[in-house]
Amino acid sequence: MIFDSDAFISYAHLDNLPLIEGDKGWVAEFHRALEIRVGQLRGKASQMWRDPKLQGNDYFADVLIERLARVAVLVSILSPPYVRSEWTRRELTEFQKAALQQGRIRVGNKARLFKVLKTWVPLDRQPAEVHDLLGYEFFRRDSVSGKVRELNRVFGEEAECEFWMKLDDLAHDICEVLDGLEDPQPPVPTPKGAVYLAETTMDLKAEHESIRRELQEHGCDVLPASPLPVVESDLRAAVAEQLERCRLSVHMVGKHLSLVPEGGVESLIEVQNDLAIERASKGGFSRLVWIPSGLQVEDERQRKLVEQLRMNPRMDAKSDLIETSLEGLRTVIQDRFRSGEKTAPQQDAQPIDASHLTHLYLIYDPQDQDVIQPWQQFFFQQGLEVLHPYFEGSDTQIRESHEENLRNCDAVLIHYGAAGERWLRTKLREVQKSAGYAPTRPIRIVGISLAPPKSSQKQCFQTHEAMMIPQWEGFCVEPLLPFLREAKAQLQAGA
Repeated sequence: MIFDSDAFISYAHLDNLPLIEGDKGWVAEFHRALEIRVGQLRGKASQMWRDPKLQGNDYFADVLIERLARVAVLVSILSPPYVRSEWTRRELTEFQKAALQQGRIRVGNKARLFKVLKTWVPLDRQPAEVHDLLGYEFFRRDSVSGKVRELNRVFGEEAECEFWMKLDDLAHDICEVLDGLEDPQPPVPTPKGAVYLAETTMDLKAEHESIRRELQEHGCDVLPASPLPVVESDLRAAVAEQLERCRLSVHMVGKHLSLVPEGGVESLIEVQNDLAIERASKGGFSRLVWIPSGLQVEDERQRKLVEQLRMNPRMDAKSDLIETSLEGLRTVIQDRFRSGEKTAPQQDAQPIDASHLTHLYLIYDPQDQDVIQPWQQFFFQQGLEVLHPYFEGSDTQIRESHEENLRNCDAVLIHYGAAGERWLRTKLREVQKSAGYAPTRPIRIVGISLAPPKSSQKQCFQTHEAMMIPQWEGFCVEPLLPFLREAKAQLQAGA
């Protein structure tokens, strides 16, 4: 299909009036930069145009209607003036009519119509033609005042930087559509499949978009691809349907409480997480919950939700809750795509030899490296091979060495010393998941060494998942003996 130009930019002329006298208008700068960036990405000059007239109440020219039928994509710059203009709405209508007649309103999973939100416009005020599009938000909401400010250099360097990042995202997606329109062959489905990137709160908007970009660069179809319903029953149906199409869901939890759908009692974040847990129970799916490291939550309701996720995350063998930097989250996602599904164990795997040394994985926090030696020495002298965690290298290397130790050990002792209960519960979850790493070499016993510093929180800690071993005054042999005897007995019984 051949077009006269790559894109038509539909806008309200009020949005091109500069805030500072002598500056270029926002739309003019957007137009110039987008045209150049698309040309750079495609390796050839791009042709984009917009109606430069100053009056929006002219009769809709026949020549404009004809030109809209010969443009590849339409970029609609939404704003309050835009949705009040009959002229811009007519542009949308005429472009969609032409695209439908051409039989290609979409290219793959992307529409030929791009929604750019220069400032916030409620969904019920947006034109019907763009309701189902997620859009590109060229604004941000102040986390303190709640006021919306457009991405404009007059609001500082950070806003200007976000403008260019957002424009680059838009340019990449336009290029994908333009390439698809030039290719007579239908697009081939991506081998990576679909990933559900759960909607989150405004404080994580930039991180959310960064991960969306990362997933798309991996060749994933990222869902949801359109705004979610606001009514609870409709929302649950829509999310459940999209999760069925996915192999992975990513849930980003921030410091603010998300909106509660109409007719519901749980927040949007909770609803999506609950439905992902249901989806995981059917198999062929994994869930990844991310909490930014050092997250400070002031809202009491959100604080309770975050703590609930930490303490009772309802994880299965293919799910993770991680608290790390955004780079750490990227690393985990990359690992998922590199490793793919866990391979099934070979049928001819040899059973464990009863005469082989018991491998004990001694798990401890870096803060306890200097005090762990007495425990290590004791178990070594008892004939156990002691494995240690690694703390140097990249996040990927540390994670891989930890999983390797869990695969190769017969017993685990978690040294509960300087780290907090949150760290301990994370380690317990990882041990639980280890059954999926090496089904032929299960971990038969888990112990928790209750070491200094002593606290009421530690004294109250209880679990049915591990043997509790008091070591309140430091290393003490006697309380360790039942764990040692059980480790060796279990190994011999299971050999």
